[in-house]
Amino acid sequence: MAFRPIFLASPSTNDHILEKNIEFEWMRGQSTMHKQKSIQNLHKAGHAVGIKSVLEVSSKSEDGLGVSLSAFNLCGIYDESEYPVECIYQSSKVFLNGGPFRDIVHFTPLEAKRDERLRQSGALINFEFDGLKWASQPTTAFYDWIYINAVVKHTKLLKKIEQYRAFTDIEFNPKKQINCQARSLAFLRSLMSKGMLDQVLQSPKIFLDQYPLVADQQGALNLFENVGPT
Repeated sequence: MAFRPIFLASPSTNDHILEKNIEFEWMRGQSTMHKQKSIQNLHKAGHAVGIKSVLEVSSKSEDGLGVSLSAFNLCGIYDESEYPVECIYQSSKVFLNGGPFRDIVHFTPLEAKRDERLRQSGALINFEFDGLKWASQPTTAFYDWIYINAVVKHTKLLKKIEQYRAFTDIEFNPKKQINCQARSLAFLRSLMSKGMLDQVLQSPKIFLDQYPLVADQQGALNLFENVGPT
C-alpha cells in the first residue's frame, strides 16, 4: 500500500487547491503497465471517497490529454521559441556556485533534469526567467508560473481541462519532490472556475498575491526583482 495526493480545484478563493492524501495499492515495478495499474488503483480509491473524474497528468497517463500536459511534453515560450516546461524550469535555476545554465533548455527533458551541474553547484538560491529573478520561496511558485503560462498558450488543451476538477501525477512522491504538475493544474482549474485566470496571469505580482500558500503569502510580493534581458 502507498499514499499519494489527489489535487482538487478548491471553491475557496483563499485556498484555490485542496490536497487529499489517498491510500491505495501500489504496483511495484517501473514499467508503464505497472505505473498505469497504480494509477487505476489510486483513482479507484479516490472514487471510493467521492472524488470523481480524475485526470492523471504524466507521461504514464492512459489519457492522451494527461500525456500532453506532462512537463516533459508541454511546451512553453522561452526566448521566443518553444521548449518543454521541464527544460525551461531546469535552465532557470541559479545556485550558490553557478547558473543559470541556459544551454540546458536545448536538452531533452530527461537530460535537463539529470544534468550534473544542477547537483554540483551548491544550494539553489533563486530562478531567473524572462528578465525577472524569482526567489526560491514559495518553493513551487516559479514552477507553477511557467507551467500554467505554458498551458494557456494551448487553447485546445485548456478547453479539455474544463471537464476535470481533480488531478494526479503517479510520478510525484511528496517525500522526495516539491513540484507537481497535477498540483499546478488544480490551481489553474480553480482560477478558471472563478473567472480569475486572465487576471492572475497579467503579472507575477498578481499571480503571487493569489498564490495558494497562505503561510508564505505575506512576503510574496517582494520575492522577485528585475534582472534585465536574459
